[in-house]
Amino acid sequence: MLIGLQANEYYLCRMNYLESKTSVILDIFFCMVFMPILVFLGPSYTWMSQWPFFFLLTCVFLYACYFVILYVRVPNLLISKKYWQILGVLFILILLNYLLSLYPLPEMDFVTPVLSQYQTQLRNFGVSVTLWLMFSLVMGYSLSVSFVRELYSQVLLKRQIEAERDKAELAVLKAQISPHFLFNTLNSLYSLVIGASEKAEEAFVKFTEILRYTYTAVEKETVPVGDEVNNIKNYIDLQKIRLNRHTNVELDCKVDDPHILIPPMIMVTFVENAFKYGSSTSKNCNIKIIIHIKDGKLDFETGNKIMKQADKFRTDVPIGVENCRARLEVLYPDRHSINVKEDDGVYRLNLSIKLR
Repeated sequence: MLIGLQANEYYLCRMNYLESKTSVILDIFFCMVFMPILVFLGPSYTWMSQWPFFFLLTCVFLYACYFVILYVRVPNLLISKKYWQILGVLFILILLNYLLSLYPLPEMDFVTPVLSQYQTQLRNFGVSVTLWLMFSLVMGYSLSVSFVRELYSQVLLKRQIEAERDKAELAVLKAQISPHFLFNTLNSLYSLVIGASEKAEEAFVKFTEILRYTYTAVEKETVPVGDEVNNIKNYIDLQKIRLNRHTNVELDCKVDDPHILIPPMIMVTFVENAFKYGSSTSKNCNIKIIIHIKDGKLDFETGNKIMKQADKFRTDVPIGVENCRARLEVLYPDRHSINVKEDDGVYRLNLSIKLR
């Protein structure tokens, strides 16, 4: 897995480099090659000497059309099915080109007035046809460049998701199946067995389910949120076995659709941190965990007082939060928020994701 992760990171670096270079090259080609060829090898070349202001206005408009199409990202709007926005942008550009074609050029001067009027109309028609042809070519080129860029972005996004998933697998396997977790849990199970506790069988079942889920879920891109919540509940139940009455755990879980898909292990790391740094066997403390999913939106919250290893907590937890934030940026761009707050030694984390 480590080799594959390194290969993915190398590929991402190469793709980022190629994407940035390709975008710059395409823009330079349009500005320095495509437009000059379109202007100087076509009828519009004579406009520069005859009607300099109209020529300048046309060039500015065509350059603006190119960068407007790139800015609005038409392929992205198509994917999002925002057809009205696409039609609105195209309508405005077409309307502006039409208004430009009505630009009042000076009339041609002939001895015969009728001939002057006819030649002026013929010239205006030729200018209008040339203008529409140039507009069509610029729009075709800009749309092609826009789709090429979106293709690069989609390929890069797919690779980023794979890389983040690989990182998540490594992080989860290190955190969830760590010697510290295993030894504490096995010791708790051993004490239950020695004491002939009725909870021993149930604890073994939960521990086995956690191990099974960990190794199977990390291989998937998404899992049903009901499975993810059950895994968190099993983890909390095992921690309750290890801890005594001094640590009180409040779990508020409401899920309206357990079949909605979610990336695996997106919440469990924060639950682990709450127990790792917010539990105590000698002092009264409280750990609060909220999981609400309604209408395709996840609201997750943890709250705990920092009971031990405060320096390590303030070093490790921000790194975990930033790793999660980076993963969410890839998986749910502009569809999530994650906020942390520490007040009087009480740490709170709020995570919100629009899953749909």
